[in-house]
Amino acid sequence: MSNASNHSSLAYHELEINSRDNLSTLQSHILAEQQKHPGSTGSLSWILSAISLSTKVIASKVRRARLQDVLGSAGSENVQGETQQKLDVIANETLLRCLGGRGGVAVVASEENEQPVVIQRASGHGERYCVLFDPLDGSSNIDTCGGVGTIFSILRYEDGEPEQAILQPGSKQVAAGYVLYGSSTVLVMTLGQGVSMFVLDPTIGAFLRVAESLRIPDTQKVYSCNEGNRPTFEPGYQKYLDWAQQNGYSTRYSGTMVADVHRILVKGGVFLYPPTKKAPDGKLRLMYEANPMGMIIEQAGGKACAGKQRILDIAPKTLHQRTTVVLGSTAEVEHVLRHL
Repeated sequence: MSNASNHSSLAYHELEINSRDNLSTLQSHILAEQQKHPGSTGSLSWILSAISLSTKVIASKVRRARLQDVLGSAGSENVQGETQQKLDVIANETLLRCLGGRGGVAVVASEENEQPVVIQRASGHGERYCVLFDPLDGSSNIDTCGGVGTIFSILRYEDGEPEQAILQPGSKQVAAGYVLYGSSTVLVMTLGQGVSMFVLDPTIGAFLRVAESLRIPDTQKVYSCNEGNRPTFEPGYQKYLDWAQQNGYSTRYSGTMVADVHRILVKGGVFLYPPTKKAPDGKLRLMYEANPMGMIIEQAGGKACAGKQRILDIAPKTLHQRTTVVLGSTAEVEHVLRHL
């Protein structure tokens, strides 16, 4: 074979290898998914684009929080009676402003607001959606440079009053995701067909895809929970913790659900927030935290339960309903459940 032929063959081989590892941004990923549905109007794509823009703004605010003097309490409480941090308010307003002008957004509901915000009453053209979010999960960790995050859930809008239209079980979600603002800004998302991960490259201002079809490890000897509440856990959860500690388990808990669940998604383990004396129905919000995280974990091959019930099967009764949570690697969740 001639040298020219050798060079040609080598060039072709390199091109073939590189084509498997092409760069893909979040926007191109969304458009590629949209093309799989010929009847799509693009409304969902615009909503995901707005969420992406919001989280870039929030990431910038988080990184410069101390420099811009936006640390600490805002001097107000949210609908749950929790003290709002300044960045809670900023993140909430950022998401509302970015989603407010997007076609297809019918209703927006935030963990920080008592009532949903109606964006669009007229049906117009194309599908309409309800967007729910926890704007800044773990915001109390900001002062100490701990990881914080944003969680979002998207449902199809069904006719009726805004709150009633939102009260759908998690199995009806069309998309869910979270953004972790840590050593890097990571976005994890599912559109109901697997889980993809993106990392924000601040030099170009774009989320780049780093993983597709994520699968959670089936087992890992790690559990994540607030053991400070252990004395008031129900007996079954205490029995599980006894068993786990006797069998060489490690514990990891940061106080930010996004950070803890992200670790478990990547490395395996189980996250649990049992009922306590102070919060007998559980502390985490079904619509803003448990449902979107449950969808992501299930799409990655894991399991998500409230007690022994599947989280995504719970029929919500109120917008700010709370729930217990056990989610993570399938084998590890089952270890918890057999002790209940």
